[in-house]
Amino acid sequence: MCHSKFSKPDHINGRPVLQPKSNQVPVLERRSSLKKVSPRSPTLSPKSSPISTASTRPSLSPPISPKLKSPKSSPLLKTRNNDKALNLTTELSPVKKAKKAGANNNSVKVEAPGSIAAKRREQVATMQEQRKLRIAHYGRTKSAKLEKKVVPIDSSSSTSTITQEENRCGYMTSNSDPVYVAYHDEEWGVPVHDDMMLFELLVLTAAQLGSDWTSALKKRQSFREAFSGFDAEVVAKFTEKKITSISADYSIDLSLIRGIVDNSKGVLQVKKEFGSFDKYLWRFVSHKPICTQYRSCHKVPFKTSKSETISKDMVKRGFRFVGPTIVYSFMQAAGLTNDHLITCPQHIQCTSRAISTS
Repeated sequence: MCHSKFSKPDHINGRPVLQPKSNQVPVLERRSSLKKVSPRSPTLSPKSSPISTASTRPSLSPPISPKLKSPKSSPLLKTRNNDKALNLTTELSPVKKAKKAGANNNSVKVEAPGSIAAKRREQVATMQEQRKLRIAHYGRTKSAKLEKKVVPIDSSSSTSTITQEENRCGYMTSNSDPVYVAYHDEEWGVPVHDDMMLFELLVLTAAQLGSDWTSALKKRQSFREAFSGFDAEVVAKFTEKKITSISADYSIDLSLIRGIVDNSKGVLQVKKEFGSFDKYLWRFVSHKPICTQYRSCHKVPFKTSKSETISKDMVKRGFRFVGPTIVYSFMQAAGLTNDHLITCPQHIQCTSRAISTS
């Protein structure tokens, strides 16, 4: 009788349980009811794992252990992802392809158009061509090899002037005064050994104090007339009346005129001691001009230890307006030092003149 009332044992949570037939509910209805009731049950926590919910949920059918998805992807997905990555790398890196091709064939190098390396190679090639042009133009090497490439036969004068302006020292621009340009190209840095010319440059260097070389060069002719062609013997005999008249006639500062008169007296004393003003000055540089190798005007100093030494010695001998900065400017003007930039064509000309005179 008992066996007729009860159905076959069902397994709930892994244990056999007997239930009456009247209490049994179809499996589909039970499952749907459980799904509806499960979120309302207070026993379940939102953070509970699927394993725990499966263990607490009453069901007549034997529980099926849930299979968790492994983090590792299947081998088919791996192969597909690898294929996609390979396609992306081949599309995005044509330069790497070229490098691999170049590894197989060392004689051929292929680069992507517009790459940084290609632009850099073009820049280097243009720089090398410019360098060859300079060398051919300045005569450092035989220009016959590069004559056809660099210098055309019917080149206009405008292009030559443009190249000269580009190659001059950095402080020379297209707006520079023609007087100053001519002085730079013909006189500045050229070694001077004439006593009267050295005295003239010393006067002009003192005159440009507080202004600039352009204004001093424009007054050069008036200075020659005022100081008797820069004859030190005549200037040393100037009286106070002569000094005041020169200041009134030529608009020259009185202190500058008195300083020039004192310098003329110092030149005469130096001549008695060393034989000439030239020998006195050039002995400080061992009778050879100092040839610098500056590439930028910012590197050119305002004074050096050599100019400080000459300045101290001249001050002891009664010279005026001969500070280290003025003396260095005088050294540049008289050619005791060649401060033309190495890109300037006058740099080579001044060094060649220095070699010929020595």
